[in-house]
Amino acid sequence: MKGIKCMGMAVLAVAAAGAITGCGSDTDSSKVQIEILQYKPEAANYFETVEEKFNATHDDIELKISSPNDAMTILKTRFIREDYPDIIGIGGDINYSYFVDADILSDLSDYPGMKDVNPGYLNTAEALELVPTEGTYIMPYVANAAGVLYNREMFAEHGWEIPTNWEELNSLCEKIQSEGILPFYFGFKETWTCLAPWNAMAVELTPADVTKQVNRGETTFTEEFPELAEKFLSLLQYGPDDPFAYNYNDACTAFARGESAMYPIGSYACPQILSVNPDLDIDSFVMPATEKAQDRTLNSGIDLGFCVTAECKNKEAAYEVLDFLYEDENIQDYLNEQNAVPCKAGDFALAPMLDGMKDFITEGNVTDYQDHYYPSEMAVDAQLQSYLIEKDQDAFLEKFDKDWLRYNRDIIRLVAEYEAEQGADK
Repeated sequence: MKGIKCMGMAVLAVAAAGAITGCGSDTDSSKVQIEILQYKPEAANYFETVEEKFNATHDDIELKISSPNDAMTILKTRFIREDYPDIIGIGGDINYSYFVDADILSDLSDYPGMKDVNPGYLNTAEALELVPTEGTYIMPYVANAAGVLYNREMFAEHGWEIPTNWEELNSLCEKIQSEGILPFYFGFKETWTCLAPWNAMAVELTPADVTKQVNRGETTFTEEFPELAEKFLSLLQYGPDDPFAYNYNDACTAFARGESAMYPIGSYACPQILSVNPDLDIDSFVMPATEKAQDRTLNSGIDLGFCVTAECKNKEAAYEVLDFLYEDENIQDYLNEQNAVPCKAGDFALAPMLDGMKDFITEGNVTDYQDHYYPSEMAVDAQLQSYLIEKDQDAFLEKFDKDWLRYNRDIIRLVAEYEAEQGADK
């Protein structure tokens, strides 16, 4: 299967083309140096604190954490130049899949702390592998959740009940509209916001491994996506007259000011919303796209995990850093700051805006974001926006299938080779 690795590195080379990077710092040569490059600039203050706390309590290791705005571009460029950080902090998405495929990451199966991770998120990481790969390559840190945020005070005032299936959701929206209130606000002027409701509905309306089924030639998106596409489009009737006139910040601001009862977005939007209205009482519920309440699942994936690169010179020191990051106190600090979901099992306090999702989190009834399997070159977010504007389902699904074959041809070939090898071994 080594031919696959060339594909992974080729993807990184294309993604990093034209990027410029450079770094350097004064370090104490008597200590082991461990560098983390993590991709969430919004958490930069948290990681500055973590770096200071670690260095103040460790005499033998010096930790440096960087949180650049363009982390993934910098990271891919450094990989091409064989200039590897010791640890990388990334999300569980297609980039992680490429990194595993390219043999860039170290197997963490021997890391003792792995036993403390919620098995559901380890399964999520394993599912992201382009083909099954022996070992564990990411230590899931925190997750996020996408569904529907709602104004708890407004719901209580009007006596509205949380919907548990698709029929109830539509009835609720019609009731809200009849009282002169806008059910949903969207931010569809920015294409990426289209992915939030799409993902939250997809986990209930399509198989969790639908992309892998397509890669194996067992089905097509034209066969699997019609109900999802139809219901996704139908949400527009419950939003503003022109849902494409407002960007993410506009939507967050409008919801914060009580201009809509609900907002279909992830928990990651809460800090932005509360920056506008700190007193807003936000809660959330799982998007009820299914016809049966018992078929619901929470759309949740690895928002941040840590990987030790294969080129790390001191894995023991890297593991000591991971131990520190995974201390309950540090995880709780991150949860408090970012309204995240812990991937570590334990008794953590979740933000109140996750109250309506707690049971799903506790039970492990979570399913990963489908766009974590989409190649960035396919620009699915832009395709979704175009579909919502043009409302041509047949054209949308036809293009989705056509583009999938185009941008995943190497992966599809890889899967075929793997399946052939597995068959030959039987």
